[in-house]
Amino acid sequence: MPPRHQVSRAAITLIKRFEGYRRKAAQLPDGRWTIGYSHTLTARQGAEVSEADAEALLLYDMIGVAHTVSELVYADLTQNQFDALCAFAFSIGLAAFRGSEVLKRINEGAFTQAAFALELWRRADFQGERIVVDALVRRRAAEKLLFLTPPNDAWRVAPSAVLKPELDDTAPDTAPRGTPAQVVTSLDGAAIAVSREDFAAPKSDDPEPDSPVRAAAAVVTARLQTLFADAAPAALAEPLPDPAPAEEPRAEEPAPVETSPEPATAEAPAVAEPAPEPDPPPSLFRETRPDAADAPRVLIDDTAPFEFVPPPVQSLDSTPDDGLLVVVSLSALGLAFFAGGIFWAFNAPPGPQQGIFTPLLVGWLAGVAGVGFIAAAVFLLLQRVTHAAERRERRRP
Repeated sequence: MPPRHQVSRAAITLIKRFEGYRRKAAQLPDGRWTIGYSHTLTARQGAEVSEADAEALLLYDMIGVAHTVSELVYADLTQNQFDALCAFAFSIGLAAFRGSEVLKRINEGAFTQAAFALELWRRADFQGERIVVDALVRRRAAEKLLFLTPPNDAWRVAPSAVLKPELDDTAPDTAPRGTPAQVVTSLDGAAIAVSREDFAAPKSDDPEPDSPVRAAAAVVTARLQTLFADAAPAALAEPLPDPAPAEEPRAEEPAPVETSPEPATAEAPAVAEPAPEPDPPPSLFRETRPDAADAPRVLIDDTAPFEFVPPPVQSLDSTPDDGLLVVVSLSALGLAFFAGGIFWAFNAPPGPQQGIFTPLLVGWLAGVAGVGFIAAAVFLLLQRVTHAAERRERRRP
């Protein structure tokens, strides 16, 4: 698997063009401060920054943006697509990018629809009204152009004399519903030849090779194989044993019982009871049960809808029922020791001074022990309150 992309100069130039350079810090409506190219993390009142330092701060901000985009996107991207997504995520914020239609379309493999979805983020709140901002329209157009720019500027030509554009009134939201056709126009020869590139026919052993879900699964598989290559490289590539031999004895069981005069036709359904499953493509995950040799294979079916099963919530260890009794007992014992020790220290009758443990010292020691018991009771009470708060947080939907 190729390494993760890094933000290139194209993304930095695009962001600087639309963010604008601010030499002195300015306060935002929410109370924060911004400086340079919309840097807010270390901006303070009265701070100044040069253009070179402002670009350095922008590069620092883009580290977190690039990491988040790499973690959220599972499809294979080109450098221009990655730069456009990083510039887009820096503009709308990482939280908005995580739930955007752009990210959803990219992970589905619909890159053209994702490019058109960029243009939907063109409104902003201005003086209590949400309006379409001209600068945002231009910025989304620039990000879309960078996203659709092919690697090495390998553009496909579309001569107007041959491919006369017509109005597409089937997509009122400016986004095409289907995948645009790939049209190739030749630039050699005396006559212009136009041809359309269709997807290759699926092979018999690998149906729907261009499925977006399968393409995303192949990228995730490549990532996992790279991460766990040192741990178990052979376990991921080793084919699973064919469970067919385990079913043969079961097929021969009804053979002795023959009630039909045609044994050949009677035995045929018994042998062909389990329908043969097609061999899974090598790019999918396969699992086997370690406790059963004839366990069925578990495959990822990208034709069926995804079913997300929430993980079981493990409750915290509950506090024993007698915990409150212990707290009350320690509190009462501490008060008794403290009050008794102070009373004994000030009201003990004077006696002969023999040894270190005088009545006054014994009274003070009892008071200190009482303080210790009270402190232990307070600690147990706070611990009980903390456990109760954590359980309430766990129960929230």
